[in-house]
Amino acid sequence: MLTNIGIPGLILIIVLALIVFGPSKLPELGRAFGKTLSEFKTATRGLVGGGDDDDKEKKEKLA
Repeated sequence: MLTNIGIPGLILIIVLALIVFGPSKLPELGRAFGKTLSEFKTATRGLVGGGDDDDKEKKEKLA
């Protein structure tokens, strides 16, 4: 569904977001969206299982 947007569609979405929310609210909305995505990512790793163990192993290898 989102693969058919393209550059013009993306520009249109950004312009509409600027009009609706204003330039002062966009960074705040971006941060909230980023936090939501990161929480979703960690929750799905927890459901799949073993996500935390893999991260610990990678950190130990780097140290």
